[in-house]
Amino acid sequence: MNAGRSVTMQDIADKVGVSKALVSMIFRGVPGPSAETKARVLAVAEEMDYRPNRTAALLSLRRTHLIGVMTDIRNAFHAEMVEHMVAEADKVGYEVVLGAVTPTHAEAAVMETLLDFRCEAVVLLGPAASDVDLRAWAGRVPIVAVGRRISGVDAVRAGDSRGMSDVVDHLVSLGHNRIAHFSGYGSIGKDRQAGYRRAMHRHGLDEHMAVVEGDFTENYAPAAVDAFLDGDIEPPTAIVAANDRSAVGLLDALQRRGVSVPGDISVTGYDDSTLARMAHIDLTTVSQEPKEQARRAISAATSRLDDDRTEVSSSVLRPRLVVRGTTGPAERG
Repeated sequence: MNAGRSVTMQDIADKVGVSKALVSMIFRGVPGPSAETKARVLAVAEEMDYRPNRTAALLSLRRTHLIGVMTDIRNAFHAEMVEHMVAEADKVGYEVVLGAVTPTHAEAAVMETLLDFRCEAVVLLGPAASDVDLRAWAGRVPIVAVGRRISGVDAVRAGDSRGMSDVVDHLVSLGHNRIAHFSGYGSIGKDRQAGYRRAMHRHGLDEHMAVVEGDFTENYAPAAVDAFLDGDIEPPTAIVAANDRSAVGLLDALQRRGVSVPGDISVTGYDDSTLARMAHIDLTTVSQEPKEQARRAISAATSRLDDDRTEVSSSVLRPRLVVRGTTGPAERG
């Protein structure tokens, strides 16, 4: 340490072997750090003759320690992600402010609301905004895009192409060839559809590709089922939905048509939401490891705020196939 230089919280953090954010939490009296860690930090602070910078302390009082989270409140997977994010933010001394995207409150309006609340960073769950808009927002406040492939902006996501490939591989292993896709919209929907198409091509099933456009909800499921069953092509033996909510819509529409799942048609979702785990739904789906995504997203936000990180961070998790009761062997004959 240079002679005459005041001891800083970073110096204490380095000596104890913890983060500067954790040291800051202890000096601010924020709940979370263990009693043992708190005692070690305070002992090292006394040993190093640490004196708080009163000017910096006054400035820090102007911080809100709020992280905005933009979410579609109709999305069960988003609700689960929010729960994990609140827990992760609490661990590092931050509070979460929710910004609800609804049919009457678009993403741009939600972003302005979160900024009005003086959120220091914003986590966007499954954003549908253009890449240009996301980069513009990142110029105003640190943002983390979750579930979205984008360059130039911090991002955390699961590998959608790998996840969809695992789904198609699973269905092919059960003897399915006529595998259709009920797609989503925006960048995420396009990525998942591309993953489906690549997997079908890899298995030599190009002639059996069939896609009906959806919107990540159950709204288009009845029309999709009509298109799959009453169209010009032979009906599929399996349908890969872009997310769990649209898959549940398919299950309902198929039941109303008297189609057995998985006896006549297998159905898969994507997200492994709480909806998929219900016993009467028991949906084969893909887990995006929401707890780990939440941890990485909050870490990405706080590392910009507390550790002065400036380089772009991109984190891709390995998705995990979860096989349940809505998939079964294809009928032979």
